[in-house]
Amino acid sequence: MNSTASQRLAELGIELPAVVAPLASYVPAVRTGQLVYTSGQLPMVDGALPAAGKVGAEVLPEDATHFARVCALNALAAVHALVGIDSVVRVVKVVGFVASSPGFTGQPAVVNGASNLLGEVFGDAGAHARSAVGVAVLPMDAPVEVELIVEVR
Repeated sequence: MNSTASQRLAELGIELPAVVAPLASYVPAVRTGQLVYTSGQLPMVDGALPAAGKVGAEVLPEDATHFARVCALNALAAVHALVGIDSVVRVVKVVGFVASSPGFTGQPAVVNGASNLLGEVFGDAGAHARSAVGVAVLPMDAPVEVELIVEVR
């Protein structure tokens, strides 16, 4: 893949959103050395949560997969605001949290929404280590939350 991340986003028709304002005492992203760590990102769109509740109960798994993609876009926006999206060398790690109803075990498929987006944007450099964790509840009763670790130049 020879195009830059910003070129690839344009080709995909994707605009990075504005950075989501923190809900508490933290910053959206921090750089240390060649790594940028994002705070957990909710699927906020225009300042609002598009859905609330547990995946497998109030939220359909397919919708949660889309929301994980939105979380990843919000995380990329935080990276871009800090260092510029084209400085990303590779995606190192993705951690996805899925607010799950009892018995729901499809967390990996939900977090694929984030992973697949990163592959679309960064190609082979988007391949990453990952955790997909089922949890009882997330901030604001969000169905998913995603955080990234990326290597930058």
